[in-house]
Amino acid sequence: MTTGWIKAIGMMSGTSLDGVDAALIETDGVDVRRTGHAVFVPYSPELRERMRACFGNRSATNTEHVVADDLTLVHVDAINMLLDRASISPSEIGVIGFHGQTVFHEPASGITRQIGTPDMLAEKTGIPVVADFRLADVAAGGEGAPLAPVYHAALMKSAGVDMPVAVLNIGGVSNVTWIGPDEELLAFDCGPGNARIDDWMLRHTGTPVDLNGATAASGLPDPMIEVRFLEDPYFDRIPPKSLDREDMALRIDGLVAEAKLGVADGAATLAQCTVAAIVAGVNHLPEAPLQWFVCGGGRHNDYLMAQLNNRLGVPVRSVDELDWDGDAVEAECFGYLAVRHLCDLPLSFPGTTGVPEPCRGGKLYHSKKAA
Repeated sequence: MTTGWIKAIGMMSGTSLDGVDAALIETDGVDVRRTGHAVFVPYSPELRERMRACFGNRSATNTEHVVADDLTLVHVDAINMLLDRASISPSEIGVIGFHGQTVFHEPASGITRQIGTPDMLAEKTGIPVVADFRLADVAAGGEGAPLAPVYHAALMKSAGVDMPVAVLNIGGVSNVTWIGPDEELLAFDCGPGNARIDDWMLRHTGTPVDLNGATAASGLPDPMIEVRFLEDPYFDRIPPKSLDREDMALRIDGLVAEAKLGVADGAATLAQCTVAAIVAGVNHLPEAPLQWFVCGGGRHNDYLMAQLNNRLGVPVRSVDELDWDGDAVEAECFGYLAVRHLCDLPLSFPGTTGVPEPCRGGKLYHSKKAA
């Protein structure tokens, strides 16, 4: 077991497919010191499309390893940029937490697949890498996601807010961490996050984002699509539960296409479905949160945030108001989880992934340079 404070770099390539977030933290595997150092490196449109082509593959294809290597090289660039900005040498970093890119997630079949080349990352940086975070949880019967709740709880300990509270991450998929008065945790994926909106915007405008929610704000949502969307049996499932980025895609995209909506009305409708999925999740919480704090790219969507405020009936704020970096929380999380791996501490719990008992996870990859 490793003890003491460790400088760690966490990395996240989310289902939004925009690029790589990297962040530097210090942690002993329990408590956290945020350093404020974080970077973002975007994927090229060409690499993004090659990564998108890997989605839905239950097993590796002949060309997938090339994509994995190429996305890993972007992670190397992000680490070098982060080390430069933080004026710190690789030898001072104890570990890198490397999530990779999720391309297929079906825990009911015992499958969760993240592509990336952790041994290459360790070799190129000279820093030990922890990866394969979700595999042990799924193998033990858990959902394998979300994994951020234990980090959300660690940050919230010092936030000075009244419990219960919810931390909502709106990435490609939206997920919630509910933290109770006695630090009880419940977490699950709510439904689509930005993915359906981003794909709609890319298809109709060539730009893979509705910047600040301006397009949705100029449209009118179709209320019947929301009603039909909420008929999906996923919303009645008792959590913990998780989703693949492409789960519900055919259903929701089909409903919008059938209605022959214009760009603005389609963006508004998809945004309302994202909000409706989150609001529906409140029914599964032990107690309604006193307030919600939002991280991930979705918090930049003013339309989403306004609708959440209206429909949840309690304050909905950006985690930036807690002096967190809402763009870096997920990346920081995987630095934290990497150190928990080194400390032989669990990453997931019955209330966060449905695993039968607290579950350790991850695999350590060493660099020959460091040997």
